[in-house]
Amino acid sequence: MNFLLGLIIGFIVALIVFGGYLFLQKKKELEIKKTAEEIIKEAERKAKEIVEKAENEAKFKIQQAEIQIKEEILAHKQKLEQEFNKKLQEITLKEERLSNKEEYLSKKEADISKKEEALSKKEENLERKLQEIEETKALMEAEKKQIEETLKQAKEELEKIAGLSEKEAKELLLKKLDEELIEEKAKAIMKIENEIKEEAKRKAQEILGHSIAKAAIPFITEKTVSVVQLPNEEMKGRIIGREGRNIRTFETLTGVDLLIDDTPEVVVLSCVDPLRREIARIALERLIADGRIHPTRIEEVVKQVEEEMEHHLIEVGEKACFELGIYGLHPELVKMLGKLKYRTSYSQNVLQHSIETAIICGALAGELGIDVKKAKRAALLHDIGKAASYELEGPHALIGAEIARKYGEDEEIVNAIASHHEDIPVTSMLGIILQIADAISGARPGARRELLEAYIKRIKELEAIAYSFEGVEKAFAIQAGREVRVIVDDKKISDEQAYVLAREIAQKIEKELTYPGIIRVTVIRETRVIEYAK
Repeated sequence: MNFLLGLIIGFIVALIVFGGYLFLQKKKELEIKKTAEEIIKEAERKAKEIVEKAENEAKFKIQQAEIQIKEEILAHKQKLEQEFNKKLQEITLKEERLSNKEEYLSKKEADISKKEEALSKKEENLERKLQEIEETKALMEAEKKQIEETLKQAKEELEKIAGLSEKEAKELLLKKLDEELIEEKAKAIMKIENEIKEEAKRKAQEILGHSIAKAAIPFITEKTVSVVQLPNEEMKGRIIGREGRNIRTFETLTGVDLLIDDTPEVVVLSCVDPLRREIARIALERLIADGRIHPTRIEEVVKQVEEEMEHHLIEVGEKACFELGIYGLHPELVKMLGKLKYRTSYSQNVLQHSIETAIICGALAGELGIDVKKAKRAALLHDIGKAASYELEGPHALIGAEIARKYGEDEEIVNAIASHHEDIPVTSMLGIILQIADAISGARPGARRELLEAYIKRIKELEAIAYSFEGVEKAFAIQAGREVRVIVDDKKISDEQAYVLAREIAQKIEKELTYPGIIRVTVIRETRVIEYAK
């Protein structure tokens, strides 16, 4: 019984286990089926999205392709339209030209027909005149025979009356004619000589006038001082240096006097040699811009500027040669021409004077049939001795001739240079026209405008005009006379009155002085309050 019960229970348990197993298997199948359906649905959804995305991208690319094609078509269309318009313009232009040519040809045909008519009329007139001439010739032949017969008879009668033969009568007549002709010849010669002199004078004036007119060289006023602007008053102390060592070094290296006075934010470089003064000006401006001012730095900058100046002189000489069309000069002569930029004669810049003389000399040579290039070359070099006259002794014309000979210039040019101030005799026409051109350039109105004395006088007059007004404490003519700086007493002159004062000073300068350019009037009014703490 227990065995049976155990068997039944075991069977029931087996059934339950088997049923549970079947249930689990069914559930698992259902879950697998459900998962598979979901995967399929998800795959279908993703496939649908991919298809939609692909369709959208395809549509977008198709639209882009359509836009690109349309743009290309439009660009091609515009290009074709431009080419068409260009061709149309060319065709229109050609049609206009053809039309103009047709009109011109029509006018020419009309003119030719008129000329043919005129020629035919002239031919008819000529034929008629030839016929008349033939008739007249026949009449003249008859008259000539008659006159010859009459002369023969008169001659026979004259020989009988005078008792002279034909030969004796001719000699007597020729003797009388000779006496009369001598007097007439003398009168004619005197008349011709006077006419030639007048014509030569007129022609010479005309040639000189043309030559001077070609030389439009600007005037450059030269001075013996250069003004350098400072950024502030403190810079003056730095330029002077401790115990004056900076300024002494600068003056020693450049050979220029550096003047520092009460003029605000300005120092003055003074030297009669413009080349040294220019080197000093550039060096000082560089030192001020750099800010490092001490003896070693000053020496470096001055040396650097001197080297740059060497190249600059060559550039200036080459520019002058290029301007005049002169080539093949020795490099040393080109460099010496550059030095002439920093030489003056009676306040006239020597290089500008040489260029002007070369232009005038070339024009004169062209008028007289002389070698123009040689004339310009001689004129450009005629004052070359002034570039070396500090080192060599003697007249600058002879020094210049020796320099030109040394560097291989033609002897005719050498003689023209040496003789342009008549230090030696002139041996060619080139020397004569060089003397004329040099005199014209130096003596023409405006060539040597203002001497140093006149410049200093004008500066003093400017300051005197400023001091003539009440309330002016100090007046400085600065910027080479281009500005007057006036300092007024703040107790006597108000801010409003300062404007009026500046105008009145400017009006008085305009009324009383003659000067080139414009002059700036600056009126300075300031109030200073000083107290001391004890």
